[in-house]
Amino acid sequence: MRLQPILMLCMAVTWLGRATAATLGSTDFSIEQILSAAFPSSLIAAPEGNRFAWVSNSAGRRNVWLATSQAAGSDYNSHSLTRNSRDDGQDIGDLAFVPRRNALVFVRGGDFDNPDKPAPNPLHLAAGVEQDLLLVDFNSGVPHRLAEGHAPSVSPSGDRVVFLHKGEIWTVAPHTGAKAAQLFKVRGDLDELRFSPDGTKLAFVSNRGDHSFIGVYAFADQSLRWIDPSLGFDFEPRWSPDGTRIAFLRVPSTHAEVEIRPHRIGEPWSIRVATMGSDGPTIEVYRSPRGAGSVFYALSSDSQLLWTPGDRLVFPAESDGWLHLYAVSARGGEAQVLTPGNFEIEYAAASKDGSTIIFAGNMGDIDRRHLWQLTLPSAAMTALTQGQGIETAPVIASDGSTIAFLHSDAKLPMRAAVMKAHESAVDLHAEILPKDFPSSLVTPESVVLPARAGVAAHAQLFLPASTPSAIRHPAVIFLHGGPVRQMLAGWHYRGYYSNAYGFNQYLASRGYVVLALNYRSGIGYGLDYRKAEHSGAAGASEYNDLLAAADYLRGRLDVDATRIGLWGGSYGGYLTALGLARNSDVFSAGVDMHGVHDWYRYSLGRRDGRAYYPPDLPADALATALAASPTDSVSTWRSPVLFIHGDDDHNVDFSETVRLAESLRAHGVVYSDLVFPDEVHDFLRHESWLRAYHAAADFLDRNLLRR
Repeated sequence: MRLQPILMLCMAVTWLGRATAATLGSTDFSIEQILSAAFPSSLIAAPEGNRFAWVSNSAGRRNVWLATSQAAGSDYNSHSLTRNSRDDGQDIGDLAFVPRRNALVFVRGGDFDNPDKPAPNPLHLAAGVEQDLLLVDFNSGVPHRLAEGHAPSVSPSGDRVVFLHKGEIWTVAPHTGAKAAQLFKVRGDLDELRFSPDGTKLAFVSNRGDHSFIGVYAFADQSLRWIDPSLGFDFEPRWSPDGTRIAFLRVPSTHAEVEIRPHRIGEPWSIRVATMGSDGPTIEVYRSPRGAGSVFYALSSDSQLLWTPGDRLVFPAESDGWLHLYAVSARGGEAQVLTPGNFEIEYAAASKDGSTIIFAGNMGDIDRRHLWQLTLPSAAMTALTQGQGIETAPVIASDGSTIAFLHSDAKLPMRAAVMKAHESAVDLHAEILPKDFPSSLVTPESVVLPARAGVAAHAQLFLPASTPSAIRHPAVIFLHGGPVRQMLAGWHYRGYYSNAYGFNQYLASRGYVVLALNYRSGIGYGLDYRKAEHSGAAGASEYNDLLAAADYLRGRLDVDATRIGLWGGSYGGYLTALGLARNSDVFSAGVDMHGVHDWYRYSLGRRDGRAYYPPDLPADALATALAASPTDSVSTWRSPVLFIHGDDDHNVDFSETVRLAESLRAHGVVYSDLVFPDEVHDFLRHESWLRAYHAAADFLDRNLLRR
């Protein structure tokens, strides 16, 4: 008689277990479906004619799109200018309109993060690949190769294109059959090409290791002039509207220790203005204060200096601990903050006359981006967008009032859109979502974790669709890269993290509780958060945020505390490996994509972006870097890991993964690997992303979902 209740209890447990397995293993969509939407990037505005162009990546098929206004900027027709139909791994970018012609130039091929590296060939094309500068006419739609190179700049008259090839400046006429030639010979690795307003001169930057100069080339007499050369780094040359002056930024040359340690303060940077055709001194119009803001931090926009009415320069600075826009007279004087408050500016674009600036930031909505209009010289601010969407990367049409931008929300990926003041936005993208694109996506919740070691980290929480309350789900913590990145409460504006957001949605649909962690040293939360003390190679203080995320998940009634995994790429791969190495008792499995694993070796062999320094860092700094590395804690690593890496990675050496795997074998740790021959850091082929995420999902399912 007493056996009957026990038998019934066993049957109930068996039923619940089956229900759990069935529920957690089901999904309404595939990885192919969640990554099927076309992704827009490289949005630009034409200098005339109210046109916009951008790059659309549809399942690896990259093409240039054009939107043209039909009636005073109100209606736009969009179409694809190019007809690439293959997932060939050849990136497209560096778009530039050709003035006075119905044409634009763009670059196809190469690694845009590392343009001077050999062009990647992830499809293994037997003939090889190059980085080509192409011209496409709006009428014919047939691209023509002009030369090998990147970073084109087109003269105001539209009769000349200058571009970079192997660190040198070349020139070519924008028509079929034109021959390219080197413009001039000079020492240094050249960059940042800027035509004067009348097109008679070209400003550029010459990087020379531990310093850089601003140069000006005059086409008429083929002369070169160096602008106020110094011991520091001079960059960001910007012509005044009348072409008589050049403003630029100067940053003092610093030791490579800045590379591996967070520095909130340093030697002040400055803005200088030089007058052309004059032997007079270059004047310093702004010098950053000592303390907060003394280390220059740039906007994500192409321009850091904007000439505006009243002969004033607008620039970014962090003097109050947040990245804001400031203004100062081009003759010098007191700087004025234009966008005060506890939020950050990320992108900014100015109208042709400089009277209007459109910027994207997280004012009042820390985990999203919205657009604001700044009117000068009054500095009046007007909100253009708000709500649950994400709006960013604005550009302004030639009419000075129509803007185009990228936007998304929690359920719809990024699209290009256009808007006039006080009117609703209209999508420019003529490509509609695929019919089977998932409609059952979850809306992530913004979470602030309990403070740990003095910092309260931020995160977004993805919960599975409704399931029986008795079920405890496996959980996964996603760790972004950078580390100067921020995951948002919706589809991301960077292709790498748009894919990651889609994969997090897929995992949630599979029954995982997913927490996308915005750990300290990321962007969006101010200078002190981004430059957190003892972070990275200086002590891995952001590991506190990973432990705080684990504590948060372990305290939830819907999470099985014995089944918490990690996944992340690049810097997120580093934190994934660090979590498994230090706390296999907390983290049961992890997917490590192209992560940094040995700060000691990384610190000795890296550049600071401009110069290489000998390995003369203090011994204590190197010891700290070693202790902050996953390789230093391999002896306590027990959990299985999946490594995913392309062997043509220009950002994180492939050897980082090879060496860690060697160490794991020596300690008997189980690992799997997926290697992509000839792929770069941000996988160029759509097929590579699909294979990577399928492998990651299968690995997590084996070690967490079905364990």
